[in-house]
Amino acid sequence: MATDHLEQKAFWIFLFWSLCFSLTSAFLAPTFPSSAYRPQRRLADSVQNTGLYRTEFYTQILDHFDFNPQSYRTFQQRYLINDTYWGGASNKAPIFVYTGNEGDIEWFTQNTGFMFETAPHFKALLVFIEHRFYGNSTPFEGDREVLFGNSSNVGYLSSTQALADYATLIIDLKKNLSATDSPVIVFGGSYGGMLAAWFRMKYPHIALGALASSAPILQFEDLVSPYSFNDIVTQDFRSESENCYKVIKGSWEEIQEAGQKPGGLEMLGKSFRICKNLSSSDALTGWLRGAWIFTAMTDYPTPSNFISPLPAYPVKKMCEAIDNAGSGKDTFAKLYAAANIFYNYSGTVTCFDLEDNSDPHGLAGWQWQACTEMIMPQGASGEDGIFPVNEWNYEDRVAYCSATYGVEPRPHWITTEFGGPGIERVLKRSGGNIIFFNGLRDPWSGGGVLKSISRSLVAIVAKQGAHHVDLRLSDKEDPQWLKDVRKQEVDIISSWISQYYQDLAL
Repeated sequence: MATDHLEQKAFWIFLFWSLCFSLTSAFLAPTFPSSAYRPQRRLADSVQNTGLYRTEFYTQILDHFDFNPQSYRTFQQRYLINDTYWGGASNKAPIFVYTGNEGDIEWFTQNTGFMFETAPHFKALLVFIEHRFYGNSTPFEGDREVLFGNSSNVGYLSSTQALADYATLIIDLKKNLSATDSPVIVFGGSYGGMLAAWFRMKYPHIALGALASSAPILQFEDLVSPYSFNDIVTQDFRSESENCYKVIKGSWEEIQEAGQKPGGLEMLGKSFRICKNLSSSDALTGWLRGAWIFTAMTDYPTPSNFISPLPAYPVKKMCEAIDNAGSGKDTFAKLYAAANIFYNYSGTVTCFDLEDNSDPHGLAGWQWQACTEMIMPQGASGEDGIFPVNEWNYEDRVAYCSATYGVEPRPHWITTEFGGPGIERVLKRSGGNIIFFNGLRDPWSGGGVLKSISRSLVAIVAKQGAHHVDLRLSDKEDPQWLKDVRKQEVDIISSWISQYYQDLAL
């Protein structure tokens, strides 16, 4: 049987879930969603016809914080630029910068329609900077063995190094464009949103403000519950259908029991159209877990093609598939019908390959970050959770990371570097001008800033919102609440820029 080409790229979706359950029994933070398959869809014709972006490279230094000889090595950092609507340096027109996530920058560029749609209004230059060690911005000539096979080399991958990359590139770009007085606004979603907020805090002399969408800057030790992520996934499915929730919740034990019976793994493989014989039931549960989690994250109100082609309100569609009487009483048939919405909405997949471990999109770096600084506790607890109880255990993470990389995580480094406890006071001292958007159907919102702190530190919370839905391209079917969110963001950014020009004139 043949598999759809997309299925050969699904490895990253459940990489960390398979690792956490088969190797360490502790939750590693799932990678933030990226457009791993293809752009969500065509951007507006006015943008598409003029060219979405052009590709440039900047010679970046390897280490911004030391002066050892190797620190001065360089690599080519990719950035994408669109100057179609820029008002020019002479008019001090703004520069909008996307702080790249943990993957190929083109994925995020093609899924951040909000910046393209607002550029004409602001007469803004658009710049999308790729994060070091991801996509085409890889030191050491991009050799994966050298990049990730040596902890001394991959040690140059960190959020602080990435922020310094963005700072040096922006300064140099403004200098080359003679745009010293052009205000810079940084944008980012998910991990990129965290970087946008942190950039504004650390480099206020470079960025006038930041739009940090779905940025879980509080998802760290001792700040929020390690169970909030999976509690929200539970709420998402339970809000659609009590029966749907109960079927998924009860399925884990059924799958384990079936897998232990003679011929059970073969039966499970056939039930879920798995291409090769299952090696264990854990592989199947990891695959299903990925479907439920990433669908909850991208429960958008319109059809999308961000992580995988999905219909509008995909959680509802999954529950309808499970509740459909046509599926009969067979739990596995119900689960397959629901998972098929995530993995095969196009209807072209004949079987699913759970063993492919390729990484064609250069996402492997996140595993290192999840073993060093991005210690974002996650677990599943309580009788009501949709997933089996699994308590967060930091020691399990230590054991895995020590065995894999020979390093021990630093769980408090992020909050030491950027702040966390008493985040209201921390953000006030940063100088303000940050928008935090969070949709409460997004599992990551549990680690987000959900209350406004001041007039310029604004939290926008959407009850029905999903993972950085505000940054997506607008759609004629967008609900009014989403239109209102985007208008509010535009108005706030406009006020920042207006005040900047007033101050400049003094």
